[in-house]
Amino acid sequence: MNAPVFRLKIQQIEHTCVFELTWGRGQQLMTTLPYPDSLTGLYQEWRRLYLSFYKTVQMPLAPISPTNSNSDLRGRVVNTGTIAPSDVDWHTKLVEAETKLLNEFHRWLRSAELFEIRSAIARATRQDQVELPIVTVFLTCTPLTLARFPWEMWEIGADFAATGTIRMVRTPANIHAETTSVRPHRGRARILAIMGDETGLNFQADREAVRSLSRMADIHFLGWQPGQSPTEVKDNIRAAIADEQGWDVLFFAGHSNETQVTGGELAIAPGVSLVIQEIAAPLTTARERGLQFAIFNSCSGLNIAESLIDLGFSQVAIMREPIHNRVAQEFLIRFLQTLAEHKDVHEALISASQFLRLEKNLTYPSAYLVPSLFCHPDAVLFRIPPFGWRQRLQQSLPTQWEAIGLAVLLLVGTMPQTQQILLDWRVWTQAIYRDLTRQIPPADVPPVALVQIDEASIRRDDRIAKPVPINRTYLADLINQLTNQNAEIIGIDYLLDRSIGGEEILRQSLQRAIATNQTWFVFGTQFNQFEAENIFTAEEQGIAEREWSLQGHVFFFPRYVTLPYPEEDCRETCPFAYLMTLIQVAEQEQLADLPQPQLSSQRDLRLQAVNYIYPTSSTNSRLDQLWRSRLSSISSWSYEQLGLVWLEPIIDYSIPPDRIYDRVAAWRVLEGVELSNLPTQVVIIGAGEYTDGEGFDDQYELPSAVAYWRDRLPEDNNAARFSDGKSANTPSYLPKLTGVEAHAYMVHHLLNQRLVVPIPDIWLIGMTALISKVVTIGIQKRQFKWTRQQRLIGLTGATVLYGGVSLQLYISAAILVPWLLPSVTLWVYFLLNSKGKRHA
Repeated sequence: MNAPVFRLKIQQIEHTCVFELTWGRGQQLMTTLPYPDSLTGLYQEWRRLYLSFYKTVQMPLAPISPTNSNSDLRGRVVNTGTIAPSDVDWHTKLVEAETKLLNEFHRWLRSAELFEIRSAIARATRQDQVELPIVTVFLTCTPLTLARFPWEMWEIGADFAATGTIRMVRTPANIHAETTSVRPHRGRARILAIMGDETGLNFQADREAVRSLSRMADIHFLGWQPGQSPTEVKDNIRAAIADEQGWDVLFFAGHSNETQVTGGELAIAPGVSLVIQEIAAPLTTARERGLQFAIFNSCSGLNIAESLIDLGFSQVAIMREPIHNRVAQEFLIRFLQTLAEHKDVHEALISASQFLRLEKNLTYPSAYLVPSLFCHPDAVLFRIPPFGWRQRLQQSLPTQWEAIGLAVLLLVGTMPQTQQILLDWRVWTQAIYRDLTRQIPPADVPPVALVQIDEASIRRDDRIAKPVPINRTYLADLINQLTNQNAEIIGIDYLLDRSIGGEEILRQSLQRAIATNQTWFVFGTQFNQFEAENIFTAEEQGIAEREWSLQGHVFFFPRYVTLPYPEEDCRETCPFAYLMTLIQVAEQEQLADLPQPQLSSQRDLRLQAVNYIYPTSSTNSRLDQLWRSRLSSISSWSYEQLGLVWLEPIIDYSIPPDRIYDRVAAWRVLEGVELSNLPTQVVIIGAGEYTDGEGFDDQYELPSAVAYWRDRLPEDNNAARFSDGKSANTPSYLPKLTGVEAHAYMVHHLLNQRLVVPIPDIWLIGMTALISKVVTIGIQKRQFKWTRQQRLIGLTGATVLYGGVSLQLYISAAILVPWLLPSVTLWVYFLLNSKGKRHA
């Protein structure tokens, strides 16, 4: 059940006061009461003694710079002259005057004429036997002289056993503007603290008190600076009040005074005042942007409060009388302490007033009578909302437009076709960056020799005029020539899964190579149809035996290195390039007991090799690194569950092809060309520019990075050198990327542990969005006043710097940090927040 809200209007007409109470559904009471003239005299006497005490009292004040002021009151008092030292006990006289004033005030308000009004209000605190903790009475007093009385001290329910709390809040007689509805908070409260003319005062305690809220609110201080003209000070205050980010609280400390026509004045600099009417427009703008509460820790603020409520302000706390600097600071400290407990402004004002009354009354007599809260009747009392992890999370959530931009970017970041385009563009950029910065691997002997059966080879030999399927005797001749040049590891990237004749001749060539050189042969096969089913295709066709040769699957994506799955150990299944690399490293490390291909063997050669290499890898760093090179669990899960490629190492086409392999046309090998580097290289025999040997398309779009290098490398590059000095293949390069070239890159990367891991775009988009949100909030919090040009320069610089770091990380740390989409995310967030709108 909601507590009723009462509205009490008190109007003085000559010597009579009219009390009108309204509440509920049209309920109202009205009565008249004679106004005692003695009350005016008692108030004037109290006020005279109040001013005299606080102008002569000596209080412990923080050090201030010397001034010409003779008063620590936060108000301009004119025609007072000089007060000579006196032995008068102003404290005692003030306490006596206060007692007389309150006694007469309470006696008047306990008149029988007000019994019904007081009873109605008190009854609301115990209606239906349910204790209602708070009953609010909105009080309007006219004329201004009547409003000067301490109506907050009216003990309305004292004689009626009221069980709840009756709170008195003031409201002006005239309110032209409606209050702005409270907007939902998306972040920390924002406080604008205007420090006025400090002449004769010391605002250090005020500043410290306001700063105490910094853990839960963003605070911006503003005030006059030496050298500023009056116009500059006023313009700065107007601009700050109307700031596009909006404020929750407006705080003013300094001298102020009442003015009947202009709504009150504020001293903002030595000799410079600002009347409320001058800042009415920016105050209205601030209210529309969320300003809910204003506190004027200054003197004589009745006109100020009524003017602001009339403009539609929700709540305004003021001092009705001149207030001593030290008292104002004590009040503010306790007020803000209560506000920091997330209590509303009325509770904070009552708490601060009670503190002055109960704990500081001996030091600061009558000070508790001065504070008042003015409130718009339709306003919700302001309190600083809690700001814990939930609020921080809510603050970091995207706005509507940010969410739309983020959704589009995330969609683009998960589209496979788009990802392939972005990856191709990025690796091309890396190739250019390598070239410009001279960060190209040294021109040593490439680790791979490619023997490609290309169009030129097909034209020169009738046996392969129809290369599908590949002629077995042609393969046998190639192997014979390679054996003669002491090739140690030969990979055959053909699916020899059908019998076409000539298998026995090919088998004999293989056996001769093994018997002569103990050559390792690795056959490529399909994963699903054969490798996963433990079918050795070359064995099925009588070409080879698993006891003296190896098989690996050739399944791969053209832009990614194929690695064993996390649970794979190459005993049952193993990628083609990985298996060749494993044998090459084992041979290079000259492992003494490494099993060798032997025609007499009765055991699976791959099992023998893996069973030996696995335990040995723990004592050999190269083997250990290679053995640990596995597809991550995240990569496996993301592809199987989401269809996305995450953290799978890419083929680094930014490295020039001549650093990866020597390309030799098959017809040149058959002519007996001398290949002196073969004993140290992994040899891969495969298709050139045509459909591969068993009818499967083994050609792919040429990566832009490879095309970049082919346009810049010499014509004789990637070709074997001959004794007659001629070295060009015909053609020097193939117009497309072939499967054997991709496998060659994989072998190179595995041998050199050059596994570039790409960070998923959507990870960086999300991270950039979060960082951008935090940074924009931080910029708003610290009130950086950047022009549009400065923001654009800063964004451009950050984007370029991020791009440079990203390019270098790719080379130095083998990490591909996406640049384009995260950069777009950064720009989207900052441009959407460039106007600093804080409300969604």
